[in-house]
Amino acid sequence: MNIAVAQSGGPTCAINASLVGVFKEALKTPEIDAVFGSINGIEGIINDELTDLKLVIKSNEDMELLRQTPSTVLGSCRYKLPPVEYGGEIYEKILACFERHRIQAFFYIGGNDSMDTVAKLSDYLKGAGSDIRVIGIPKTIDNDLPVTDHTPGFGSAAKYVAATVQEIIRDSSVYSIESVTIIEIMGRHAGWLTASTCVLRANDEIAPHLIYLPECDFSAEKFLEDVRNQQAKYKAVIVAVSEGVKIAGEKSKPVMVDNFGHEYLSGIGKALEQLVRDNIGCKVRSVELNVMQRCSSHICSKTDIDEAEQIGAAGVKAALAGETGKTMCFRRISDIPYVVTVESADSHEIANKEKFFPKEWISASGNDIAPEAIKYFLPLIQGDVKIAMKNGMPVHFKVRG
Repeated sequence: MNIAVAQSGGPTCAINASLVGVFKEALKTPEIDAVFGSINGIEGIINDELTDLKLVIKSNEDMELLRQTPSTVLGSCRYKLPPVEYGGEIYEKILACFERHRIQAFFYIGGNDSMDTVAKLSDYLKGAGSDIRVIGIPKTIDNDLPVTDHTPGFGSAAKYVAATVQEIIRDSSVYSIESVTIIEIMGRHAGWLTASTCVLRANDEIAPHLIYLPECDFSAEKFLEDVRNQQAKYKAVIVAVSEGVKIAGEKSKPVMVDNFGHEYLSGIGKALEQLVRDNIGCKVRSVELNVMQRCSSHICSKTDIDEAEQIGAAGVKAALAGETGKTMCFRRISDIPYVVTVESADSHEIANKEKFFPKEWISASGNDIAPEAIKYFLPLIQGDVKIAMKNGMPVHFKVRG
């Protein structure tokens, strides 16, 4: 039998480690012959654009370098499959590609939208009488997939954000004048990444002094009151805010959306900067971390990279055991010592759904995170990867022609 693997959605530090997990497990499995990589996600299957990964990943050194390389080495997409009952031609192309290359299992590495593809495709194949198996491998820095305790990619993003916020804290503390620094962090509807800045308190940092998530209502008046209260205690006030936070009463602007209907967001940091400038008048700046959060592999979490490879390998084992239409998930056994197991769940339970940051971990005032959350976050950012370097810079694996 042959297998195929594809990557989809936004890049992360760990998505290539999951690809390595699939590839390594396939190499160990005698019944698997070719391992095909689909170029640009499901689009590569539809357009029959596949590459033989055994001709691309040629050594243990290649695997290690790929494991620590950020982003999607096979390319990505945000392609939404039509409903099974209306997408006959597209699904027929996919099945024809699988049959042409004798592919008996397909692994899709992605987020909740990608699990929509897993669910629809497995439903179609079952209905067509095919025994081709489809397995989802999770990833997203947003950590918003239901069922799984956390997602590969999140731990590394959280580690980068914490380290960057700490450096901003140091930078902001050097002057004698009052200042407010607002840090805009990714998170459309779920504030996991912004909330994770609370881990700095494990290292005796007080800041961020204010943390705002999309899960809570947000008003300009309350925000200004919060800032003034913190200014009474601290010279340099640090604010962490999720990109998805919306100011109550503010007129909605025309938005751009992707194929799954998700808004392209940014701008809350600048809006809050202007609020502080107009109403408080102190030195103020906003910092948008933007895409740097996704691919900063130089400070990735070893736990995250190791788990990403582990869950990719577990997906292959699940397919060989006959499972299909499933997404691999982590179940946390304990925080201390940190122990997780890998299980599978029906992809329909994850597709197009979001897991929000727990309300019980948000302060009653809606501007801070409870200490209990630190125990959840800390294990996910542990460990360092020995990054391959050349000329003082990280080396990345690239697909050679």
